[in-house]
Amino acid sequence: MRLAITHETVFRFDQAASRAIQTLRLTPRNTEAQLVDTWRIDVSKDCHLSPVEDAFGNLTHTFSIDGPIDELVIVASGEVATEDTNGVLHATRDRLPLMAFRRETERTRIEPAVRAFAADAFATAGRDPLATLHKLMGRLAETVAVDAEAETRVPDIVLVERAARVEDVAHLFATLARSLDIPTRVAGGWLARGVSHTWIEAHLGPSLGWVGFDAVENRCPTDAWVRRAVGLDALDTAPVRGIRSHLGGETETTRITVREVSRA
Repeated sequence: MRLAITHETVFRFDQAASRAIQTLRLTPRNTEAQLVDTWRIDVSKDCHLSPVEDAFGNLTHTFSIDGPIDELVIVASGEVATEDTNGVLHATRDRLPLMAFRRETERTRIEPAVRAFAADAFATAGRDPLATLHKLMGRLAETVAVDAEAETRVPDIVLVERAARVEDVAHLFATLARSLDIPTRVAGGWLARGVSHTWIEAHLGPSLGWVGFDAVENRCPTDAWVRRAVGLDALDTAPVRGIRSHLGGETETTRITVREVSRA
């Protein structure tokens, strides 16, 4: 299908900010499952967007502006044609060796309870990595509820609480896979129903390469998923991240719209 996407982030400051330095991961890249037809990023203040490909193959843009800044609006928009490949991406723009995607981060610590949960699924699935990931996806969908108001939870706590934000469900899934020595990364993007979303991609050898799995939706990504960025955890995929120098408080509001233009 062809999807028209708008992702708008607005920062408002109680007292004008003196400076802002931002990194944007708001530009999707071409893969086997999607083709970026048109795309642009608009910033409400005059600045120069510097494009850089990061270590994960994401196209990032950085900018800095001097104040006073009462409000900062960042809008990414364009059209992406998607195809249902059952989550299979094969090769992507990879700059890091596969071993890098077996690493733990602060949000993906492999604790004993996580390792035991993964080992049980591995044994039940006949020690086959692909079958194991499908088994884990189903078990997480059945046992972990999505709680948008939950505090940030590390994987072993998610297993105890059986509820977490979407990105922490993905962190748990990635941690389970890495505990089985499967190279795994966290992916961020949008769903066709107009929400930001997070899932995982695991590398399953040269024949399949990278394959997506979504424990929240309990399925592999289809043409209703648009992939925006990948990394070791959700911090690496944050759409807008940076420093805003100001006194007083700030509010951040994000609005996402996704509209099907036509079938690709």
